[in-house]
Amino acid sequence: MNWLSSWLTFVKVVETGSMAGAARRLDCTRAQVSKQIGELERRFGVRLFERSTRRISLTPSGEVFHQHALRTLESIEATEVAVRNFGDEPRGMLRVSATVAFGRMYVAPLIPGLIARYPDLECELVLADQTVDLVDDRIDLAIRMTRDPPQDAVVRRLIEVKRVICASPAYIQAHGEPRTPGELEGHQCFSYLLTDDKVWRLADRQGRETDIPVRSRFQFNDIACMHDAARNGHGLAILPLYVCGADLASGALKLVLDDFEPVVSFGRYIYAAYTPSRVRAPKVAVFLAELERMLSPAPPWAR
Repeated sequence: MNWLSSWLTFVKVVETGSMAGAARRLDCTRAQVSKQIGELERRFGVRLFERSTRRISLTPSGEVFHQHALRTLESIEATEVAVRNFGDEPRGMLRVSATVAFGRMYVAPLIPGLIARYPDLECELVLADQTVDLVDDRIDLAIRMTRDPPQDAVVRRLIEVKRVICASPAYIQAHGEPRTPGELEGHQCFSYLLTDDKVWRLADRQGRETDIPVRSRFQFNDIACMHDAARNGHGLAILPLYVCGADLASGALKLVLDDFEPVVSFGRYIYAAYTPSRVRAPKVAVFLAELERMLSPAPPWAR
């Protein structure tokens, strides 16, 4: 029996709460998961799970084994990372995570040049607006916009992100331009990822915040769609400058209520986050250096 595989399977059953969930996570069949758990129990001579028609739970023996299995698997992963990263030359697979819009516009273009310079390096870019788990998703470096960076990771602040309210000249001509936050209630307003409960929070130049109920007859959970809707004259949107900066410069979009700054749940900064085991990894170091060169002395959208 492959003991490492069965230990990992056991941990995934605990994490997901079911053998079916572990099978989905491991991309195998439920029968394979059940077989591995049965072989573990026969080898140890104890039951690791209490099974019922509704749920699965750990026995006392299972709880002890779970603690040791977690520590062992973490140690093995750290050992593999150390061996793979031996030497100064970046090598192996680098898995990077970023939000969809920022990753597509600014992270993806960095990869071909980096791979060309380091022939032993490969890269996978995982784009998702939902927060990924650095360990479970095998992410070497996550680039996130967040108010609360992960406490169990090494975190480096990369850059501040400014957000603005904007609309197309055609929309303003047809519907008028709001001059005060209260006038937003009479406009179509797009809310990113539907996370603001249809309330925009705006801070004036003195830092005083105002909550404004907003509405729109259609919404998106994708910032590119929201950007397109604003650019095509369907309403006002809160957008980060890295998305709309070029349109503001060309006149395709116009700033609205520029004396007020949107306050959003994602925070003001872009961070790079990675687990402590990646601190000395050359592949992470060179990618971080490439990111910082791209963002300095000013980011592309501010040049």
